[in-house]
Amino acid sequence: MLNKFPLWKNVMIIVIIAVAALYALPNLYGEDYAIQVSATRTVTVDDKTLNQVEQTLSELGVQAKGITFENDQILVRVNTDAEQLQVRDALLQALGNDYVVALNLAAATPKWLAALGAEPMKLGLDLRGGVHFLMEVDMDEATRKIQEQMRDTVRAELREERIRSSSIRRVDDDVVVELRTAEDYTAARRYLNNRYQGYRLIDDAANNTLRLRMTEVKLKETQDYAISQNVTILRNRVNELGVAEPIVQRQGASRIVVQLPGVQDTARAKEILGATATLEFRFVDTESSLRDAEMGRVPFGSELFPNRNGGNTLLREDVILTGDHIVNATAGFDENQRPQVSISLDGPGGNKMSLATRDNIGRPMATLFIEFKSTGERDANDRLVFERHEEVINVATIQSRLGSNFRITGINSQQEAQNLALLLRAGALIAPIQIVEERTLGPSLGQENVNLGTKAILWGFILVVAFMALYYRWFGWVANLALTANLVLIIGVMSMIPGATLTLPGMAGIVLTVGMAVDANVLIFERIREEIRAKRTPQQAIHYGYDSAFSTIMDANITTLIVALILFAVGTGPVKGFAVTLAIGIVTSMFTAIVGTRAVINAIWGGKKIDRLSV
Repeated sequence: MLNKFPLWKNVMIIVIIAVAALYALPNLYGEDYAIQVSATRTVTVDDKTLNQVEQTLSELGVQAKGITFENDQILVRVNTDAEQLQVRDALLQALGNDYVVALNLAAATPKWLAALGAEPMKLGLDLRGGVHFLMEVDMDEATRKIQEQMRDTVRAELREERIRSSSIRRVDDDVVVELRTAEDYTAARRYLNNRYQGYRLIDDAANNTLRLRMTEVKLKETQDYAISQNVTILRNRVNELGVAEPIVQRQGASRIVVQLPGVQDTARAKEILGATATLEFRFVDTESSLRDAEMGRVPFGSELFPNRNGGNTLLREDVILTGDHIVNATAGFDENQRPQVSISLDGPGGNKMSLATRDNIGRPMATLFIEFKSTGERDANDRLVFERHEEVINVATIQSRLGSNFRITGINSQQEAQNLALLLRAGALIAPIQIVEERTLGPSLGQENVNLGTKAILWGFILVVAFMALYYRWFGWVANLALTANLVLIIGVMSMIPGATLTLPGMAGIVLTVGMAVDANVLIFERIREEIRAKRTPQQAIHYGYDSAFSTIMDANITTLIVALILFAVGTGPVKGFAVTLAIGIVTSMFTAIVGTRAVINAIWGGKKIDRLSV
């Protein structure tokens, strides 16, 4: 029968719109003002902390909307922003500096919706408020780290080739290889010549010395690698913090921008983002005298490091493994209920650990914790100065051959174990970073942007609805129904996509979509009018109107969709936000304008004997 949809198609349309409406629903509930309490490395959040928080609220006379304790954090929901600030100040005074008390916003989604995985749209910094960090990367440290890796590689390869060296060390930006004899010098020169791409070999035959110097191209590659890796690792750390849809991107030659929507207190974020922590596993030098090393006579090939117990430990200079090979780290307790971190390595890391421990059973191996801290000073080139802090946190005797999974102990508290596991799991920064700029955008300013954007969408919607109703009469009301469904679909899809964030430009994309959404219906309705003027019956006019306009609608929307995809691919920040909502709006508007309106029109006028259409 002409102009009749089968039952399955009508059911499909209803189900799609119903699911979108369900996942769009959490956006109506808004967010609660919240205070988040978490611990630093020296303490833990427990039931005693929870009781202290509840007592503080009782003394203030503040009735909390809810208090939850999960994932080693306490979340207190209050009614107003004034109460939020009041409770934050009181908790800071009651708990002291051992705890991080942060302002936040928590979704007020009902539990039954949350159980279905329905969450409100993620809002960007310009709509939700939050913090903005500008971070600077220490490029000198990135270069130093690459050079140290090169030093270790050259030492291992010459040893395998049985070429004897007096010393292999890093001097300035060079790896200097001093050979024992002229024969060793000749063999090393032959072996190293053109072996390492990006390095230039400099001869010093008179002193049996070779220098590997990094080229300018290699130096630039190293710096670009440090920035890109730090961006990736910072993004992982922010995800571990649970911040919704952050922005982490490169700015200039040595800086990174981090935006954390919804975060109003920067203490916890700064602690995790700025921490440059990694591990090195080395053998303990048991053949040399620790006392002599402490008196300044450190043997060749070894280094002296402080340990957790207040003494010192003498370690071999060769690094068995670095934190770069760690793919997972989890905090827990050992059989004696002491904090530990269980570590999993990647394939190459597991092989290195296995080979290193195979022939060293019974020998002590140390875990060296390395952290960079800013001094707050700058050098002559206006670059930040960092101090390298190294500490042996664990020495254990190798009982059996190790592989890709093992554990480290000697950690002071469970909170420290959790922080260390977080940092190792998210990755060790290639080079230390320092926050050089910090801005906080209050939620009130973000709310103002939301209100203005919502007004723009609402007024655009009202004007389009009025025009369609007046110009196309009952068919116009069908288009208006489809336009409403289109907005529901956009919000539902944006809420369902994990990586989608609504920004102010994104709201502009929705406003544009509201205007574009009825274009397809205008083309269809005008085509139906033409068919009626051509003396077609109403049923034929509807059928040919939709069929004839379809190719034109597809061409126009596909070209716009291509533009949106290009904007998303090459744009950054606000441009991406605009492109996402525009692309989603195009797809949903084609569904509602072509399939949705056809279903409604078929249900009302299809298959019936009618004399005229209200179009």
